[in-house]
Amino acid sequence: MIVAMQEKATEEQIDNVIDAMVEAGVSVHRTTGAIQTILAGVGPTASLDLSKFELLPGVLHVHRISSPYKLAGRSFRPEGTVVEFRNGVKLGGERVVVMAGPCSIENRAQIFETAERVKAAGGSFLRGGAFKPRSSPYAFQGMGIPGLELMREAADAYGLLVISEVMEISQIEPMLPYVDCFQVGARNMQNFNLLRELGLVRTPILLKRGIAATIEEMLLSAEYILSGGNYNVILCERGIRTYETATRNTMDISAIPVVKKLSHLPIVGDPSHGTGRRDMVAPMARAAVAAGADAILVEVHPNADKAASDAAQTLYLDQFDKLMSELRVIAAAVGRTL
Repeated sequence: MIVAMQEKATEEQIDNVIDAMVEAGVSVHRTTGAIQTILAGVGPTASLDLSKFELLPGVLHVHRISSPYKLAGRSFRPEGTVVEFRNGVKLGGERVVVMAGPCSIENRAQIFETAERVKAAGGSFLRGGAFKPRSSPYAFQGMGIPGLELMREAADAYGLLVISEVMEISQIEPMLPYVDCFQVGARNMQNFNLLRELGLVRTPILLKRGIAATIEEMLLSAEYILSGGNYNVILCERGIRTYETATRNTMDISAIPVVKKLSHLPIVGDPSHGTGRRDMVAPMARAAVAAGADAILVEVHPNADKAASDAAQTLYLDQFDKLMSELRVIAAAVGRTL
């Protein structure tokens, strides 16, 4: 159930409504927007008489949530969520944020050169994998925590934020000092134990769509994190598996406006994994911004052909520079900045 408070509702009135909801046996999630406070009640609400809540002082209206995702739905935050980071970067607002870096951290020279160029081109995040989930057990598996230490140092040197993938619960605490945003990969979108634990931290989470997941399934996975109290969730369209063989995945650009309609959560486009082909990354990045993506996540490398992982979909640094120039034009055309 959603209880929308009146614009001028007092804190005492809001607290009284929360107490009534808790007494009725539901857990309450509060969000305060620019205009009003929204209280989402999660639990056994089907048998509740909503009229008794509508009569409480300060309440504007009450309604049931018909969708299976209660906190990820647009009604919880009608104005949309903006995730704010420590250096003033806001994801979900007017500005389109760019996250760029190698698929995996390989050495100091590689990550520092990449960080310098990402910053110079206008990027806000340095991305890179320290723990690499690979299809083959013999492929490069990442540098682990020493790699994160290098990436944090490089990001700090150039004023960037850090995003990196967390693979399992045991990695959360060791990674906390190094990352500004945890990435949950497609393989772990329905790793509900991991999602529950990430709901207990307050570091933002970027949740990637699974390779065969529906949009509803992605939003329900986000619900696991939100229900733990971590409302700093960012969704990511990274391509799904279809019958098509011309690309590694099929990037579902239409998912971006669909998510914008169904959910208040920001959404990122990942054209690198979305296509798996370097020559298609730029066109799909442009399309994602035009479709309303709040950020773009791309793989770049100083020596892309020799990248330890995902070389075929990784941009050269000069290609990244060109892409950033193109995205600025498209962002402006749809009323946003880069």
